Amino acid sequence: MKNINWKKRITQTVWLLIGVGTIVLFGAAIQKKNHRKCDDVKIEITGAEKDVFIDEKDVMDLINSNGNIIGKDLSAINLKALEAALKKNMWVNNAEMFFDNNQLLHINIEERQPVARVFSADGSSFYVDSSDVRLPLSDKLSARVPVFTNFPSNKEILSEPDSEMLCNVVKLGKFIVADSFWMAQVSQIAILPNAGFEMIPTIGDQVIELGNADDLENKFGRLYSFYKQAWLQNGMNKYEKIDVQFDDQVVAVKRGVGKTLTDSVKAKQLMASVGKDSVQVAPKLPINVAPLKPNKTENPVNKNVIANKQNKVNNKSLSVSHGAVRPKKVAANKAKPKAVMTKDQ
Repeated sequence: MKNINWKKRITQTVWLLIGVGTIVLFGAAIQKKNHRKCDDVKIEITGAEKDVFIDEKDVMDLINSNGNIIGKDLSAINLKALEAALKKNMWVNNAEMFFDNNQLLHINIEERQPVARVFSADGSSFYVDSSDVRLPLSDKLSARVPVFTNFPSNKEILSEPDSEMLCNVVKLGKFIVADSFWMAQVSQIAILPNAGFEMIPTIGDQVIELGNADDLENKFGRLYSFYKQAWLQNGMNKYEKIDVQFDDQVVAVKRGVGKTLTDSVKAKQLMASVGKDSVQVAPKLPINVAPLKPNKTENPVNKNVIANKQNKVNNKSLSVSHGAVRPKKVAANKAKPKAVMTKDQ
């Protein structure tokens, strides 16, 4: 009979008992936890600095849709389903839920941040966030974001040009929202048919041509430099149009100059059209002129007499007593007989 290694057997038995005890305790802990109840809910909403389009009340209404969650067994709460329900809200970018050791339910929500409000050509409007997601309007409040007008479409599925335009709107909106000065200075931005942007400032009665959404930092930098010089020298109301879409230059049109040039061009076009119409309406007509015939009754002019009269000098002095000088009458030449007869005949 072999000797039994009791020491080894005891060690194995001890480890077996420890394992079984661990499993039992773990199962008991799970069972105990399943019978625990939700004590409270803590909600934290991030991603919104001033505008909260979904609040704690909205979240509590959603998680309590199937009964009050506080006091419910933890095993009866499906956290994954609640997270999915929260993410269905258009204003929720992400949602996470978990319980801590004190049976406190933590709900962390990341709210979408609008960067622009867009008005389409048909008059409807919507928000758009930094991820190019269109968001509905809220009944609670209106977000203080840049306003864009004349967006070409309000369809659920945008065409490729409209999608590209929406991306440019987001790009320009994010740039303005990130700068407090431009947030205060930009009143409205119009979308042009050539896919460019035209800005209406809050201070100043002019239109600012931005062009496309490229190189925004340099464009707004040139505009800011122009503002500093113009405000100090002439004031902003002197200009009716400012163009910053070209590199290394700012084109400013003084008030009234553009209208004068436009009126001059229109006047030239009008005069050209009037001249053209006058030729068509009143064409030249042929004019026949009859030759003049000499009058046989008139006496021929004696050129020698006229020349002698013009060369004659009057040496008499003018005197008041003699009265007005009257021109002398030219005696008519008596007609001489054609033949003279002598006495000898």
